[in-house]
Amino acid sequence: MHIRTGYSIALDTVAPTAMTLLLSVHPSRVADLVTPETINFDPPVPARTIRDGFGNTATRILAPAGRITVSADFVIRDSGLHDPVVPEARQVPVQDLPDDVLVFLLGSRYCDTDRLSSLAWSLFGTTPEGWARVQAIVDYAHNRLRFDYMMADATRSASEANAQQVGVCRDFAHLAVALCRCMNIPARYCTGYLGDIGIAPLPDPMDFSAWFEVYLDGRWYAFDARHNTPRIGRIVMARGRDATDCALTTSFGSAVLAEFKVHTDEVPETLCSGPLPALTQAA
Repeated sequence: MHIRTGYSIALDTVAPTAMTLLLSVHPSRVADLVTPETINFDPPVPARTIRDGFGNTATRILAPAGRITVSADFVIRDSGLHDPVVPEARQVPVQDLPDDVLVFLLGSRYCDTDRLSSLAWSLFGTTPEGWARVQAIVDYAHNRLRFDYMMADATRSASEANAQQVGVCRDFAHLAVALCRCMNIPARYCTGYLGDIGIAPLPDPMDFSAWFEVYLDGRWYAFDARHNTPRIGRIVMARGRDATDCALTTSFGSAVLAEFKVHTDEVPETLCSGPLPALTQAA
């Protein structure tokens, strides 16, 4: 299938402000691009693309004082398959984990494993290792937290989400990631696009989404504690220890969000035979 996706984000600054943007699709999905993924800036500014420490594509700019709008609109190819479900996937003993996976066992800014370790072992210590244990953790986080856009809190940690029992998609992911790490299961935070493909349309405005991946049986598998069901059309943009490493925009100075729009829709392949029509015309 083909998915048309992109965004328009406007930020207001009071002085020239350095920014780092994680708004490109992850390098692992670049080969799936059907049309160019071009980041547009209004007003135009010089931009430099780098690879960050977690392998994500980052864009560095110096935003001028005033309003800057960052946007993109492109089409990407997807398998159209649901997230894999592999109940037989086994947990890898810590001593056998690849060196580069070990970092995803450690606590991080939002995944405060030290505050959740006792709880994790009391809840999941008797569950079967591997896929079943991860699913038990996902079920817990999904049922423990109530999703509420109005209760978003950029400083909320996993233990605080567990105590407050409310959050947005990043909080669901942080709680599940932290609990997995407590149980010696490597887990990494992901952010990207997830449209209402293959499900009934949701009333919530389209947004970027957060989920997580766990390392089982020698590979990474996607899990989603907010939705707790395999989904179609998951397009990763960034991976890291938690939301700190995957922030869509990081500004080194004041930058107030003035506009935020995201679109993610399945489109016919014929749409890609020429210039993309205006978004208001796209089905």
